[in-house]
Amino acid sequence: MQKDKLITLGICNLAGVLLFGWWYATEFSGFWFEVDKAIFYYFNHLLVESKAFSYFVALVNLRAFDIVAFVAMLGVYYSYYRKSNVEGKRWLFCIGIAMLLSAVVIKQFDNMLPIDRVSASVYFDKLNHDVNFVSQLTGWPTKDRAGASFPGDHGMMLLIFSVYMWKYLGRTAFYKGLLVTFIFSWPRIMSGAHWFTDIYVGAVSFVLVILSWILLSPAADICIDWLEKHIPLRYFLHQR
Repeated sequence: MQKDKLITLGICNLAGVLLFGWWYATEFSGFWFEVDKAIFYYFNHLLVESKAFSYFVALVNLRAFDIVAFVAMLGVYYSYYRKSNVEGKRWLFCIGIAMLLSAVVIKQFDNMLPIDRVSASVYFDKLNHDVNFVSQLTGWPTKDRAGASFPGDHGMMLLIFSVYMWKYLGRTAFYKGLLVTFIFSWPRIMSGAHWFTDIYVGAVSFVLVILSWILLSPAADICIDWLEKHIPLRYFLHQR
């Protein structure tokens, strides 16, 4: 591995560990908890102050709405895919597979994490605080609670997509991916199904530590090269 990549890898790992450690040391007190609490109650109060907002939050937290986030990612990816030649299309297809495999690997580390934090809505409800559940306000089967919310899986998948775009398609693609990540990571926070730190500490720290080893080491490139050698070009000849 090149020296500059080793330095970048070290910085990413240090940043991820420090971010996670800062949060973990004060999980239910201190700076991050105050941020989480303020964001939760800001949106939770809005649910009863605005009927339109409550139905909007209910809509964007329906399970079916997750398809919209996937379509948004696919749209960004396809904008590069359709401009590529046959070899480029195969290369991008292989990157997509590598991206999915990376998500599976990171999920395994997530499963090993000895943290089982309930969502903000459940936490404050157990403390007998006045919590508004958007599913009860609207009568819609929307996601507004979780038994285990850390780190945010939804946000983590979006971040993996963004970083892969940066690695293989450049800074502009990364910014587009970040925009998708930012937009579609907020619905769960607004409903209380996730804490702000589930995504912007948990998911970010996981990506900094684990995904950096995949993308800054030869691992991802080796996977993509292997896939390119085993997927025939003929599958992409007639695609536009």
